[in-house]
Amino acid sequence: MKKISTLLVLFSFLISTPAAFADEGMWTFDNPPLKQWKERYNFEPTKEWLDNVRLASVRLNDGGSGGFVSPNGLLVTNQHVAAGQLQKLSTKENDLTKNGFYARSRGEELKAPDLEVNVLVSFENVTERVQSAAQAGGSDKAASEQRKAVIAQIEKESIEKTGLKSDVVSFYSGGEYWLYRHKKYTDIRLVFAAEEQIAFFGGDYDNFTFPRHDLDVTFLRAYENGQPAKTPNFFKWSETGATDGEFVVASGSPGSTARLLTVAQLAYQRDVGNPLQKQVWTARLNALESYSKLGAEQARQAGGAMRSFSNSLKRLTGQQDGLLMPRMFAKKEAEEKTLKDELAKKPALQKIYAPAWEQISVAYGGLPAMAKRLAFSNLAAARLGTIALQLVRYSAEIKKPNDRRYDEFRDSRLESFKFGLLSPAPIYPELEETALTAWLAEGVKTLGANDPFVKAALGDADAAEVVKRAVRETKLKDVAFRKSLLEGGADAIANSTDPMIMLARRVEPIIRELRALNEEKILNVESSAGEKIAKARFAVYGRTIAPDANFNLRISYGKVKGYEEDTTLVPYKTTFFGLYDRAESFGEKPPYDLPVRYKNGRDKLDLSTPLNFVYTADTIGGNSGSPVINRSAELVGLNFDSNIQKLSNRYWYIEENEGSRAVAVHSAGILEALRKLYDAPELVRELTGK
Repeated sequence: MKKISTLLVLFSFLISTPAAFADEGMWTFDNPPLKQWKERYNFEPTKEWLDNVRLASVRLNDGGSGGFVSPNGLLVTNQHVAAGQLQKLSTKENDLTKNGFYARSRGEELKAPDLEVNVLVSFENVTERVQSAAQAGGSDKAASEQRKAVIAQIEKESIEKTGLKSDVVSFYSGGEYWLYRHKKYTDIRLVFAAEEQIAFFGGDYDNFTFPRHDLDVTFLRAYENGQPAKTPNFFKWSETGATDGEFVVASGSPGSTARLLTVAQLAYQRDVGNPLQKQVWTARLNALESYSKLGAEQARQAGGAMRSFSNSLKRLTGQQDGLLMPRMFAKKEAEEKTLKDELAKKPALQKIYAPAWEQISVAYGGLPAMAKRLAFSNLAAARLGTIALQLVRYSAEIKKPNDRRYDEFRDSRLESFKFGLLSPAPIYPELEETALTAWLAEGVKTLGANDPFVKAALGDADAAEVVKRAVRETKLKDVAFRKSLLEGGADAIANSTDPMIMLARRVEPIIRELRALNEEKILNVESSAGEKIAKARFAVYGRTIAPDANFNLRISYGKVKGYEEDTTLVPYKTTFFGLYDRAESFGEKPPYDLPVRYKNGRDKLDLSTPLNFVYTADTIGGNSGSPVINRSAELVGLNFDSNIQKLSNRYWYIEENEGSRAVAVHSAGILEALRKLYDAPELVRELTGK
């Protein structure tokens, strides 16, 4: 092992690195792009600057990013990131998503039902310890079990030592492992939210486009021991905001990229994975749309999920279009060939690592045969179904040693699991019934009536009949009942006559069997082969390439800059002038209608104030809510979208000269609206100090 490591270090110096694109990369804080910053932007941050940015950045565990903007726990994110919590806090009589919200005093701030916020406090490289746990010559399954065992031990030791949320995170497909320690906040309260109509002005028509005219912003506050949290690391609010050509940094938690996948894996995504994902999301969206047409209250209940699925489908279409472009796919083939050719020049490494590509190719050759079963064998379309499966699964896993459990039930994750499971957020039985019935019906159509999951779930009965009883008679809507089953253990679950628990018990063996098959045939192979490919890449390129995104904190960079689209110039910013012009041009017909305060408050605004802007940093879904900051770590904007040119950046970086841009709300526009439309002097004072 030592000899191989020495070769890796040696060859990492001998072999040239690939040409770096301008503003490419979602970088980890252990390896920030300091060289690029200095060469391109003459920016050399101090360690204190980087530490402050890291400690001021937050991850919202129901999806998205944010940042602290005061020393008293105040944090900012997008309205659409907080939309799930807004909906859970809403009622038929008071729709916070539609109407917006502002707490004029701390006492009026509303506690989110189940939002967890994480701050990355420290990180530690544990690669050698994890990788060395896998004994040479063993099977992929044995190696995976050995790695999981040591990961569980590392996490347990960290929690006992620090009391912090501790997770071992894999980067570069297993090429590196890092222990991430997060400070966790679970008392999060709503301070302000813009109305959805101004946060998502233009609706799906304007989604993934620019120019945009959205005030996509929400303010929350973290509490500890019943008091606002002390957060000395925060982003000062820039009253002037982003300017044309300015160097900016985005700090957030991008969800997922697939840039380091092999050609075989990308071909699977193109030919099978993405079309299947489209079917899944379309089926779920269709059920929600059908339910929403029953009335205004039904539309309110389904609205957030409908918007999420519509957004995901539009993004997926752009990603798939990229994979279907022969020129771009050929580029990935060329990149893989170059890496293999460089590796072939080093026989010692070639012998060890070259077989990994074929191993993944063979594994993925068998994946299409079980892909539909993996996609449809679940109850995830209904929250009640998810809760039931979680309880059934927990009762079995908790009896096992910590290192033998499913990852989501390791000791390091149990607090977060229970926090979500026992959420008091409202459940709408009619919506649940509609969604789960449609999902199981789609499963029957896709898998066939004799599929093991379908047979276990329905037997010879109709989907509507089974779901009707399960949803209407279950007691899982009651948090106290859930808690009793959670604490009652395996006996309570085994003896329960609750129809939703009974449904979950019937299908769980099938789901476990599929999970084991997927782990054996795909995931374990990916882990072992992925580690080899990562080491080959390190030997050739070092750490000059950022790891794929995985919803952990990253830092990306670029400049505020407009672009050319076909023969048209697109400006770097929009203003309130543009908002009112776009509304007027469409006769204020939905989705270009304005909230009442905007219709009535036009004369109060300085209409030349910037509202949105574009910039070149490398971002993707999950970066929503990321603070966009300047050299002084002042918040100049809030990331909320990207343009359509950027959608295929899941698979490769789209260069700035191709018009790829991230889209942000301008900090000056947020202040202008808070001051003149929302009458929020208390909030403005906390942001600006005046």
